[in-house]
Amino acid sequence: MAKILIVGCGTIGSELAGVLSAQGHDVTGLKRKPPLSVPGPVSYVAADISSSASLANLDTDFTQAFFIVSPDQRNEQSYRAVYESGLSNLLEWLPETPWLMVSSTSVYGQSQGEWVDEDSISDPANITSRLIRQAEQKLIGSNPANIVVRFSGIYGPGRESLLRLAMQAPAIQQTPTYFTNRIHQQDCVGTLSFLLKRRLAGDELAQCYLANDDDPAPMWEVMSWLADRLHCEPPTVKATDADTGMNKRCNNARLKALGYQFRYPSYKDGYLELIRTRG
Repeated sequence: MAKILIVGCGTIGSELAGVLSAQGHDVTGLKRKPPLSVPGPVSYVAADISSSASLANLDTDFTQAFFIVSPDQRNEQSYRAVYESGLSNLLEWLPETPWLMVSSTSVYGQSQGEWVDEDSISDPANITSRLIRQAEQKLIGSNPANIVVRFSGIYGPGRESLLRLAMQAPAIQQTPTYFTNRIHQQDCVGTLSFLLKRRLAGDELAQCYLANDDDPAPMWEVMSWLADRLHCEPPTVKATDADTGMNKRCNNARLKALGYQFRYPSYKDGYLELIRTRG
């Protein structure tokens, strides 16, 4: 049994806590506003990571910590609060604890549909993505045992924006091809629990893993497929320039070579299940 800290208990963090608890681990979740009453073995600590004093009641003997945060708003101030101040405070409070940080494929600035992997240049243009990239570098620099996992577009129950968009006959870029990379939220949880299992088994892990399904696909193809399954009007063609920001295809070969098997290897697997559950 390992003593696990999960910083950021939204949908993915909460589901991960449940999975790890069921495996017999001692799990603590850190939230600014923990639930008042939580059945089950997960315990919670109330803390705001942007304040170092707020961490005073947090233990310091965790076997592994997960950093799975979501800024309050999509602006520079909110991102600095968690990815600069928050991460720095946590690393100072738990300097010996190995960390696994959930990052984003938005750290790639490629815009021509290139394939990218963990060794590709990650030099994003916008400030929020640059702050995530700087947080990655800080985390890896603080301890060579720390790991960064870059998730692509997360979807699943409660994350159904593409389904809603598909029902509106949206204007979608067809040429040049604009690619979308996705991962079902259950595979997010699966990836994190898998990496913990491999670490506890003593396996040598890389410092970075790119986590998305096997099927980076043109957005036109995805939206057309969704519209057909939803029995609604297909998308219309959107004219656009050749340079479309953050247009890339993400290669998950490193994660799969380690042994992870996706529950939803294609967007078709995951979205078909979502459509069926909608009735």
